[in-house]
Amino acid sequence: MSDEAAGAGAVEAPRPIRVYLVDDHEIVRRGLREILSRAGDIEVVGDSASAEEAVRRIPALRPDVAVLDGRLPDGSGIDVCRQVRSVDPTIKGLVLTSYDDDDALFAAIMAGASGYLLKQVQGTDLVDGIRRVAAGQSLLDPSVTAHVLDRIRNGPPEDPHLRELSPQEKRILELVVEGLTNREVAEHMSLSEKTVKNYVSSMLAKLGLTSRTQAAVFATRRTV
Repeated sequence: MSDEAAGAGAVEAPRPIRVYLVDDHEIVRRGLREILSRAGDIEVVGDSASAEEAVRRIPALRPDVAVLDGRLPDGSGIDVCRQVRSVDPTIKGLVLTSYDDDDALFAAIMAGASGYLLKQVQGTDLVDGIRRVAAGQSLLDPSVTAHVLDRIRNGPPEDPHLRELSPQEKRILELVVEGLTNREVAEHMSLSEKTVKNYVSSMLAKLGLTSRTQAAVFATRRTV
């Protein structure tokens, strides 16, 4: 058989899952690199110790999954996830944190994270989680997200804050909690991105809030 014929029948190896690591502890980043290097199908393409550097480098490297520390010296992995996905929504965010915090969990949902894991997770479970997130699956409990959205749609009538919102603003709040960026909300609702920004600003003003993260936390607390 000729080399050309043999090459024609060869099966091309699948592309490895490209991962970017963000954690302010060097020893943690080194440990994660070692765990992921053993997986065989994962390639670590970069790492950062700060939110500022991560926001700058991740969109340029275009990893499939960014593994993000929950708390950083200059921000959080949730902030990084939100900013990176506003630039490139194809990059999946997986928040890896030491803190089991309901508010942070829902802020992660709002930021568009595909997963939220505690650092106590086993290495094999982290590898499995990265594979699932890269494949488009979510590690977030859908029942939790559904519960939040249900209370936004059908919240208690005595809640004066939600009563202040117009139907359009309430729908945008639902999409914000689902993790959509302004650009994605605009596409979903057939509006311009500028119009969505104006709605978000109006929604936050009526709720007495200053950020999308606070809006997610507000929505979360209305589920209690």
